[in-house]
Amino acid sequence: MKPHSIIAPLDNEPQIPVASRRHFIVGAGMLVTSLATTPARSLAITATGEGVTFADGPRELVKYPQKQPLIRVTTRPPHLETPFELFNRGAITPNDAFFVRYHLANIPTAIDPDTYRLVVKGHVNTTLNLSLVELKALANHVELVAVNQCSGNSRGFSSPRVFGAQLANGAMGNARWVGVPLKAVLEKAGVKAGAKQVMFNGLDQPVLPTTSDFRKTLNIDHALDGEVMLAWQMNGSDIPFLNGFPLKLIVPGYFGTYWVKHLSEIEVLDQQFEGHDALFMTKAYRIPDNECNCITPGTTPDKTRPISTLPVRSFITSVTNGSVIPVGRTIELKGIAFDGGAGIKLVEVSIDGGKTWRTAKLGSDLGRYSFREWILPVKFNIKGGAVLMVRATNRQGEVQPPNSTWNPGGYRRHVIESTGVMIV
Repeated sequence: MKPHSIIAPLDNEPQIPVASRRHFIVGAGMLVTSLATTPARSLAITATGEGVTFADGPRELVKYPQKQPLIRVTTRPPHLETPFELFNRGAITPNDAFFVRYHLANIPTAIDPDTYRLVVKGHVNTTLNLSLVELKALANHVELVAVNQCSGNSRGFSSPRVFGAQLANGAMGNARWVGVPLKAVLEKAGVKAGAKQVMFNGLDQPVLPTTSDFRKTLNIDHALDGEVMLAWQMNGSDIPFLNGFPLKLIVPGYFGTYWVKHLSEIEVLDQQFEGHDALFMTKAYRIPDNECNCITPGTTPDKTRPISTLPVRSFITSVTNGSVIPVGRTIELKGIAFDGGAGIKLVEVSIDGGKTWRTAKLGSDLGRYSFREWILPVKFNIKGGAVLMVRATNRQGEVQPPNSTWNPGGYRRHVIESTGVMIV
């Protein structure tokens, strides 16, 4: 089998990965469009329709291998956001529409699945060096539908603005993952008594030696809970290259910072992960350690903790800010809701700016870590402006807050969303 690869652009070309049919292997019959020879000035600037103008101006739609046109956030490394209207097409986010996020610029450009190996080492009885074939034969395969959401999803709406990629609401996606439980792999290696954490590393690397490698850890009890998994399949196909081919760590209910791509190394530790390569656990991706995970802008939190589980959240997907809706006609409002694994109990919608609320009908339950679709027929009897709002409640009683909170990273936004429309 030929290796999956992404060919880096030349220095004098726009920094967009390009595809060679000799080197980049994709699903049967898939057409790969190359933008490598297109002058940067001729790339189309496309409005995203999210009703917000970010400080750096309009955001381009660009085409990468195995992807339909997505919103370019950064080029090196690739950081791509899903256009929000795609979430109205169903609970499962297609592979070619799934957002892309890297932390380190030195990403792999070719991975041969036949020579790829996963190393499991550290505080274990037996060090493992597993091929994909061996990994797939190690335990019964499991399937899980789960949301992967970037910690900074919606950061661009922070007020005042914060440092970091100015994301709208498209740095999230929901997929059906297939793999083996991490627990089975660790049991095969034999975790020794006294193990405290499990560290995960991928094939992406820092450009400079002074930059921390991107590594994440889970406490040993979490790693052995049977739900964390090592996945090679996404929505019935190999995981796309830019989403972590050939193996991705799936941590259901947790933010995407834990979902390590191109997973190559698992190390069981008998002490807390510290030092230079622990930056992404000890200093980055942290939120104020208080009830609201927030502080007053301009102040410093007394204590912080690593970001972890997804809060309850919901969106209207069938209309966007500025949509025009006919008066006196029944339309169906649609959307999605999700949380960190308790499961969605209730979705309520207001068409009068929060004065009154109606209960929406929930769609199919694909699992407690999945998007849950909802639908509500509504009719507007008066012309003019209207503000639509949606809020979700999970099975533990957590409800979205009416007001947004603020933290220095712009993390974990889950305020009740409002959509302004015009009734004509």
